[in-house]
Amino acid sequence: MEFPRYRIRQEIVIHKLVTCYYFELAKNYSFDGEKHDFWELFYVDKGELWIDTDFGHYDLKQGDLIFFEPNRFHATRSNGKIAPNVYIVSFECRSPKMNFFKHNPLFRLADREKAMLGLLMNEGDRTFGPDTSNRPTKRLVPKPGAPFAGEQMFVMYLEMLLIQLIRGGTEPESRSELPPSILENQETTLVDDIIRYLENHLGQDISLEHICDEFAVGKTRLSILFKKQTGSSLIEYANRLKIEKAKAYIREDNFNFTEIAELLGYTSMHYFSKQFKQMTGSSPSEYAKILQGRMFKRI
Repeated sequence: MEFPRYRIRQEIVIHKLVTCYYFELAKNYSFDGEKHDFWELFYVDKGELWIDTDFGHYDLKQGDLIFFEPNRFHATRSNGKIAPNVYIVSFECRSPKMNFFKHNPLFRLADREKAMLGLLMNEGDRTFGPDTSNRPTKRLVPKPGAPFAGEQMFVMYLEMLLIQLIRGGTEPESRSELPPSILENQETTLVDDIIRYLENHLGQDISLEHICDEFAVGKTRLSILFKKQTGSSLIEYANRLKIEKAKAYIREDNFNFTEIAELLGYTSMHYFSKQFKQMTGSSPSEYAKILQGRMFKRI
């Protein structure tokens, strides 16, 4: 008898490690900033740290963790009063679910996440050592006498931490400990990114499930945030974008109505006309006649 095999779906896979450092910084530490083509995890283990990025300023305190997506500029400095200790891990990961951290970069770790991070830090300390070659570089090197499969365990702990943060971050109440100003900034950025995505994919049949999967966010949280920021549901907003684009197509007069319906992802001309009239008060042909007669009105 042959047993069927189930192929395991891996949502988060770390492909390569770049750096793994624990730094004890001075109270007047300052770094002008950089950006690079890999992810970076930045954890404040002790003290406080100020971080400036091209999407905002953050005051990180002990227990805070922030992610920098590839090619995201970030500069760091101490506040001049408290000397911080920081833990930094940088890595390559092409998993689509990492989009979650583009829109939710900052976390105040709960005890469970701190425990996971502790395992990661301990395994990293046991596995990796400084580059002691004649021409040392920033590369990771295995430590002599490192435990069996230490590199693999380190990556597993890192993947587990990322998964746990995504699991927790998809529920609204799980991020309530963050300062309101930071939460509001992250929520606005997420909604803005979703709107840009909708604008760039008008020809697709967009569903709430598709957007949740694309941006790694739960349905409840997305629905609440989108309604809060725009005053309408995501699907209502997407449909309104389609009709506004349809009106532009009609004004430009480069496509007929059937072609416009196809360009905007409508399954039938009837459905396109019905939705157009519901939102504008006129059918596509009536709207075209209004334009031709120069009877312009705001719809």
